Amino acid sequence: MSRRKYNPYFLPPWLRKTRFYCRSIIVPLCCFQGIRVIIIPTTGDIILLLVLALLWYLLFTDFL
Repeated sequence: MSRRKYNPYFLPPWLRKTRFYCRSIIVPLCCFQGIRVIIIPTTGDIILLLVLALLWYLLFTDFL
């Protein structure tokens, strides 16, 4: 069973645009959240940072 190659141009235009904007804003959000965790670490902030880091990884490896 072979897997088809991923091509982002097969996606609808609104989804491509959304992914582009998410990819451009996820890095500053991770930096801001990382600074918040360093200053005042709470459980919610740490979980949010982990979720943002996972989302960053998935967006930049084109998994999402």
